[in-house]
Amino acid sequence: MAADNILKSRQVSTMIKQGFISDPTITFSPSRPHSRVSLSPPPLPASASPSKSPTLFEMMSEEQNRESRHSDAARRRLQDRVSKVLADAPFLDPAWGEFGDVKLTVVSRDGFKVSMDVHRRVLVEQSRFFAEKLRRDGAVSHSVEICDCDDVEIYVETVVLMYCDDLRKKLMGEEVSKVLGLLKVSAAIMFDAGIISCLEYLEVVPWSEDEEEKVVSHLGQLQLHDSVAEVLQRVSAEPSTSMRPDDIFLRLLTGVLQAKDDKARREMKTLISRLLRDEAPDNRHRHDVSKDTLYHLCHRCLSSLVLCLSEATTSVDDNRRDRGAIMSEIAREADNMQWIVNILIDKKMGEDFVKIWADQKELAVLHSKIPTMYRHEISKITAQLCIAIGRGHLLVPRDTRFSLLSTWLEALYEDFGWMRRACRSVDKKLVEDGLSHTILTLPLPQQQAILLNWFDRFLNKGDDCPNIQRAFEVWWRRAFIRQYVSEQDNSQLQITICDYPN
Repeated sequence: MAADNILKSRQVSTMIKQGFISDPTITFSPSRPHSRVSLSPPPLPASASPSKSPTLFEMMSEEQNRESRHSDAARRRLQDRVSKVLADAPFLDPAWGEFGDVKLTVVSRDGFKVSMDVHRRVLVEQSRFFAEKLRRDGAVSHSVEICDCDDVEIYVETVVLMYCDDLRKKLMGEEVSKVLGLLKVSAAIMFDAGIISCLEYLEVVPWSEDEEEKVVSHLGQLQLHDSVAEVLQRVSAEPSTSMRPDDIFLRLLTGVLQAKDDKARREMKTLISRLLRDEAPDNRHRHDVSKDTLYHLCHRCLSSLVLCLSEATTSVDDNRRDRGAIMSEIAREADNMQWIVNILIDKKMGEDFVKIWADQKELAVLHSKIPTMYRHEISKITAQLCIAIGRGHLLVPRDTRFSLLSTWLEALYEDFGWMRRACRSVDKKLVEDGLSHTILTLPLPQQQAILLNWFDRFLNKGDDCPNIQRAFEVWWRRAFIRQYVSEQDNSQLQITICDYPN
């Protein structure tokens, strides 16, 4: 008996510690099982009394009470809305007869119930569902109950719609979500006039993006007639009547590249870049710009750059065009190229462009003949590629990486000071890190050649040269401290067979 009492005492103590019993004065005594012994200290002044933390049981009870209060408040609001609908209901109008001959009761999933005295002839005329159910018993009074309704208020409003002569006017000003609810109920009870009016309303009114998703989802679930296709025409098109997506992308991108207003061009670049990055919920149905379209635009920009630089190098002698206009056009074409390259990198299609850019020997020669203040935008393209390679966003062969630096690294060195001072969008550290990582992906002899050249340049140019000391340190350790020499294991495995005497 004493052992049982001790066990019970331990269980009670455990429950007190876990918060299921909030009164610390309850104890279990072997001699007096139901005694209450006060263990509380003398009462402290109000200002000095310690705050009492709620127990787990109290917190659970409070949460249940809060949910109950919220549920009661929601129920009262629903009752108020339904009461307002019923107060103006046409079936209470004496013109329809003093009393309805059908008692229609609608019950929600949580048990909320609404009863209406409606007229059998209206239900039969408007709803094929009620016509089938109510014609069987002739003129006998009926009591109909619809259970497990998703939204009692919508059911009541749908019944009210059956009495209206001008449903279009009745729906005017309603929210799209409410009309979708009315459409769902109308389809369930086969209220054809209500279905048509709801669809006509949805076809006319504008939708927000959230509402658009709901409309497409609801109409896809409901088995309705051909009017649905008219409603969905704003979000879908027949392939035979629309341009190919790639033709549209080409037209839009070309329009941005050729835009005459610089402010509008910048705004549209930002907008289209953001839209091209948007992810579709189901990528199987996503239309995206093609690689061919983007590279077509790349080659067009390259041709324009070569033409502009060629003209700029001869305009001093020939004075054909205003030099300032030519330089402005060079900066514009370089900016266009940067935009297309960004899209290629975002779409993981940029590897081929690295090879194309590395092969632009003629462009690099022309670039060296243009004043730095005009040509530095071109070097930003090289910086873009080095950043992407350094981050692993462009996976290109070793020879292509070395060719890229062989063609454009000197130009990047020369223009870096102007890039850093004149372009707010250029992150100096980002460019230096990208260049460092790109160099360190090359074979050690190529790293050595590039970094020794940088060492001399940095000592003479200082901040006007990219600071890639981190790459220099890594190369130093690889070359002089942690040398790795691949040795072939020329040892041969020898197997000896011995016979041991028994």
